[in-house]
Amino acid sequence: MPTAERDPRRVTVVPGGPVLVEGPVELCTPEGEVVRSERFLVAVCACRRSKRFPFCDTSHRKRVRTQADD
Repeated sequence: MPTAERDPRRVTVVPGGPVLVEGPVELCTPEGEVVRSERFLVAVCACRRSKRFPFCDTSHRKRVRTQADD
């Protein structure tokens, strides 16, 4: 199907979190690998902390200890 005839995908940037993309999607990693997800909503890692990169595993939520916490 030509691109002009498809409905656009919704992409939502979550401040401090992942990028949410309506699926299914194919993602191209910086290493050139293509990964696919069939899910209806895909969380794409924006912080590169995820052990499942390029997919988000909520690693961005982990608290970072600062000197003020001591």
